[in-house]
Amino acid sequence: MIRRAQAHRPVVLALIVAWLAALYVWAVAVPQTFSSAHAQRQDEHGPPRQARGHDHPVSTGGAVTYEVYEWLRVGVGRSVQGLSDREARSDAGGLRVPIALRADALSALMLVMVTTVSLLVAIFASGYMQGDPGYPRFFAAIALFVFSMCMLVLAANFLLLFVFWEAVGLCSYLLIGFWFQRPSAAAAAKKAFVVNRIGDLGFLLGVFFLWTTFGTLDFDLILADPTRVAAIVASQPEILATICVLLFVGAVGKSAQFPLHVWLPDAMEGPTPVSALIHAATMVTAGVYLVARSAPLFFHAPQVLQIISGIGAATALIAAVTALTQYDLKRVLAYSTVSQLGYMFMSLGAAGADPAHLMQSAVTFAMFHMFTHAFFKAVLFLSAGSVMHAMGDVIDMRRFSGLRQALPITHATFLCGALALAGFPLLSGFWSKDEILSVLWLASRTESQGTYYLAILAVALLTALLTAFYTFRAYFLTFHGPEVFPEEAGHHPHDAPPAMAVPLYVLAAGSVLIGLITGPTHLYAHYLHHTPGLPQPPGEAHGLNFVMMGVSSLIGLAGIGAAYLRYGQHPGAAGVREDAHPLVQLSLNGLYLDALYLRCVVQPLRGAARLSELFDRYVIDKLVDGIGLSPQLFGAVLRPIQNGLIQNYAFVMWLGLAACVLWVLQALGNPG
Repeated sequence: MIRRAQAHRPVVLALIVAWLAALYVWAVAVPQTFSSAHAQRQDEHGPPRQARGHDHPVSTGGAVTYEVYEWLRVGVGRSVQGLSDREARSDAGGLRVPIALRADALSALMLVMVTTVSLLVAIFASGYMQGDPGYPRFFAAIALFVFSMCMLVLAANFLLLFVFWEAVGLCSYLLIGFWFQRPSAAAAAKKAFVVNRIGDLGFLLGVFFLWTTFGTLDFDLILADPTRVAAIVASQPEILATICVLLFVGAVGKSAQFPLHVWLPDAMEGPTPVSALIHAATMVTAGVYLVARSAPLFFHAPQVLQIISGIGAATALIAAVTALTQYDLKRVLAYSTVSQLGYMFMSLGAAGADPAHLMQSAVTFAMFHMFTHAFFKAVLFLSAGSVMHAMGDVIDMRRFSGLRQALPITHATFLCGALALAGFPLLSGFWSKDEILSVLWLASRTESQGTYYLAILAVALLTALLTAFYTFRAYFLTFHGPEVFPEEAGHHPHDAPPAMAVPLYVLAAGSVLIGLITGPTHLYAHYLHHTPGLPQPPGEAHGLNFVMMGVSSLIGLAGIGAAYLRYGQHPGAAGVREDAHPLVQLSLNGLYLDALYLRCVVQPLRGAARLSELFDRYVIDKLVDGIGLSPQLFGAVLRPIQNGLIQNYAFVMWLGLAACVLWVLQALGNPG
């Protein structure tokens, strides 16, 4: 029997096995499909495979699929345009949904990211959560969370993806509200759950329209077959745009994009390892993955891609402006996550300018930034957790400063993550962010949508400047200045113990090295372009954009320098005088979006609920009660007659007999 203090062991062991399996899928199983798929498609279609009626080539990659069993078959057979004879026979029974796992280049890279970061977070949590009364419950929820995310990534059809999409949302509710005794944690969990349901409704409707349009939900029959998609586009172009909009609505909720981003900062009420897991590798990346996975559909909806880039730009800028004035270290990082997710959607939406030439780059760079972001955001959150652990659960940066001497390990790892997030040259964030700026630059040079994407690029550059500034504002406020500890920390704060320090070191190394290894070599892009169905550019792949590299480097260094000038020398004295300024209050309160939603959405709904309750209580209930009272009222009218007195009954009988006699006599007197 496992003791309470050892509840993490089976979870960590399971994650090690999952991580090794992910490495095998990434390094062995999926690459084996590349050459075989390429040879097969060359035989069938010639190099490269193209959609009839559309001149864009698609990936020659393959996928490893394993069907466990047929989960669902409902409905009757339907004739759907674009189906081959084999596919029509497989669809003869209506909607068929198997429990099937599917690994290709995209899911393999996602799987490596999810399992690597989750394993390190679980090891960190084994030290961070030690002594918590809910220790076993925490690791049970973590295990379910990671399992759900892995199944989401490996799902072979949209319905199975949606099932585990919902499972991820449920696990986030359990983990955000882990300390449910705290009213703030319970409220944050409910807020995350409710806001995500809005996006999930859009996703569910998108799945429904996918089935009614394609007659199947299988990825191989929808996303990896450009001929089939082309047939749908030719016959029903508006329905494909509708599907893409609905899928993106789901992504907006899960990946915390404007206007549904308000749940993510409040998710900080959960334990810090939960914050790292949600923000770095699991829940919030699901929306980006969904859009990237559905790229063959979005390819034919450039207007939707333009909307995606616009919403991504608005989200990135709003979150960056809000992060400028936060004093809660975890909330700074939370708004940073929202902003970086906006960057990823800006990249995905950049393909709207010229899908044929930019779609592969847009998807690749968004996923590359997601991969690097997972490492540096995880190390930042876990370092913030180490600060919180040492400061006695205090995370308000106004209550401590100068921690670099007391917490040298935490200081070093946080600095690595901060430099990567700020886009410091040659670190991981620099390479991935530069790629996004490059694809936006290419989009801004197109004739039809150049002005629009030039504005998006300007927002991206401004956001990069703000990101570097608020990241190092948090760094200087926390680790520089005079050494100040809160009372809760005691006199001698302790740095991260080995169980917490080892994951910090590994993630910090990833923040520094991953971009350096994969950025200039384009290893990530070379692997990802084998994703089945991913549109390929007709010409050569885009190389490094040295102009944008130089611009982004200068912007990052300028943001760091501005933060140093403002907060580096006297961090404790900066900002207090500014808090009363209306613009500072606007930023500090998240542009008052929560207050706006409370006033315009929550309170009217509460009022409507109150009116509904009153109507139910005083109209519906009274009507039902009245129906029940009607027999009693009728009985009350007849009750005086049934009084039990024999003389009354005899009198009534006499009256009845007299009436009968009179009626007979009247009848006899009038025989006609």
